[in-house]
Amino acid sequence: MRKILIANRGEIACRAMRTAGRMGIATVAIYSEADRDALHVALADEAFFVGGASPAQSYLDIGRIVELCAQCGADGVYPGYGFLSENGDFADALEARGIAFIGPSAAAIRAMGDKITSRDTAQRAGVNVIPGCSDPIRDADHAVQLASGLGYPVMLKASKGGGGKGMRVAWNEDQCRDGFERARSEALSSFGDDVMFVEKYIDRPRHVEIQVLADRHGNCLYLHERECSVQRRHQKVIEEAPSAFIDAPTRKAMGEQAVALARAVGYYSAGTVEFIVDGERPPGPDNFYFLEMNTRLQVEHPVTEFITGLDLIELMIRVADGEALPLTQERVPLHGWAIEARVYAEDPYRGFLPSTGRLSAYRPASCGAHVRVDSGVGEGSEIGMFYDPMIAKLVAWDEDREKARARLCAALDEFHIQGVGNNLPFLASVVNNPRFIEARLSTAFIEEEYPHGFSRQPPDGEELPRFALVAALIHHRRAARAARISDTLPGHARAVDGRWVVFSGRDELEVEFADAVGAGEARVGGRALDIDGDWSPGQPLARVVIDGRADAFRVERDGNRYVLMNGGREAVLSVCAPREARYFRLMPEKSGADASRFLASPMPGLLVSLAVAEGDPVKAGMEIAVVEAMKMENTLRADRDGVVEKVHAAPGDALELDQPIVEFST
Repeated sequence: MRKILIANRGEIACRAMRTAGRMGIATVAIYSEADRDALHVALADEAFFVGGASPAQSYLDIGRIVELCAQCGADGVYPGYGFLSENGDFADALEARGIAFIGPSAAAIRAMGDKITSRDTAQRAGVNVIPGCSDPIRDADHAVQLASGLGYPVMLKASKGGGGKGMRVAWNEDQCRDGFERARSEALSSFGDDVMFVEKYIDRPRHVEIQVLADRHGNCLYLHERECSVQRRHQKVIEEAPSAFIDAPTRKAMGEQAVALARAVGYYSAGTVEFIVDGERPPGPDNFYFLEMNTRLQVEHPVTEFITGLDLIELMIRVADGEALPLTQERVPLHGWAIEARVYAEDPYRGFLPSTGRLSAYRPASCGAHVRVDSGVGEGSEIGMFYDPMIAKLVAWDEDREKARARLCAALDEFHIQGVGNNLPFLASVVNNPRFIEARLSTAFIEEEYPHGFSRQPPDGEELPRFALVAALIHHRRAARAARISDTLPGHARAVDGRWVVFSGRDELEVEFADAVGAGEARVGGRALDIDGDWSPGQPLARVVIDGRADAFRVERDGNRYVLMNGGREAVLSVCAPREARYFRLMPEKSGADASRFLASPMPGLLVSLAVAEGDPVKAGMEIAVVEAMKMENTLRADRDGVVEKVHAAPGDALELDQPIVEFST
């Protein structure tokens, strides 16, 4: 191949272009109205406008994309993931024009893209499957009938779904009815198909998947496993390879079943066979069940690339070009450990609702042989409401799991984003969680460890002195710099004695530096600590070494008030000279405004439905509205009994963050 068109956007488009460029292959980008200034457009050798901002008008427009392929003379198309990556009609349309689809055959896509068909195919191929019913669900009553036959809990799944969309767990009849309607609507919106089926839900499983790779010459390999158990709403958050739970015999059994399924549908290219594993039982050949097969590259493929040293997109291109795989099963490497964290534009403090806006600051962690950042944005990029909210994937590798985890923790602390809400504090909290450290994982991990959602986690008693010391160091260096400037002006000389009081709420710690720049010995609350650091005014990151421990703190400053973030913990600290401390002690604590009269949109999005009218009584927990953002439907419910006084929005309205939808009487 001499030229390929990337039928995607964002980080996967940028990542594919880097591989193609290294192979000497020219790349063509396509872009929507919303992506005119996107990074993937700038990286490509050529770029073509494809349509409007919504996916249906652009990245899902098969006819337009095929026309652009012919127009630019592309030999092949790489689809990435999402959009048309698992669309058999797209593969057929390309083949009809003599253009290679860098993926599997249309027949394999159709066989595995439909979850009902893939489940039946897996069963015939000898793959362990979950108990369930393959009959399409007709309506909510039929869903309840099938669920009752299996016994609750059940999983309602869209046949064409993926990425956590079109899926709901139901523990009773009411949840089954509501979950069916929500999942079906979401599936139709995201995939253009609302066929649903039901399976028995295995509570608290581990999610383990096998990467397969096959060519057109009959060779089919498995490239070990990845564990993706840390999920929220069925969307993966943290992935790693290999799995800490799977032993060598189970790895072999899972790999062989994955290969058997791939062979059963004549599969070639890269793909993933996903399994669930009962973490309460020992690993073994009868303790895993087929979930689905993704006929594309997965978002989490970098962890496999780290432990095998293979470039999966390069191998997909070579397979599409007719080449045979360059290795056999016994020669597939497995070196070290890799962990990936998905950085999303979402607000973890507001129930992980999507966040939109412009990246006013974007400084990823420094990369090297052990850390990788796959991103499709840069400083100034716009995060809109039309596409997936992923900003970047942060991946760390090392010799073993704990070293890889520690390296990922350091990289998360270095990552700096401003302008949109993001989940960096949550990711740091997860990878520092004792259960994650011990690899005691399940798909219920987030639900169990954060049962009331994620809130700002202040440093504990052991960590607070370190945070206070860093805040005081920053303030001390600012004061010392101001003093040096004053010294140059006649009559304005002033001294900085290095003594400070740091307030955390009503708690306070005294900090004293022996050195004018804050290096060397310091005392915090009477405790001696040794500190050094390279922070300078205006920098969003403070790199410090405290008693030999290196750390990075993200810094936000407003006057003498500092917000410091490290290791998933966040401290709001005020620093003042001892003579000013009494004023801080007298300041009243602020209280927020009462917004209980309003149901407001928790995110920018589209008002899909409104269940009430003016004058209607409402009960706590009752559905009021459904807001769609970034391809996910979010149900908004009343938090108390009341009466609707005024309706401020109508279905179909585009809502801004915190825009009132309904106002209740007092």
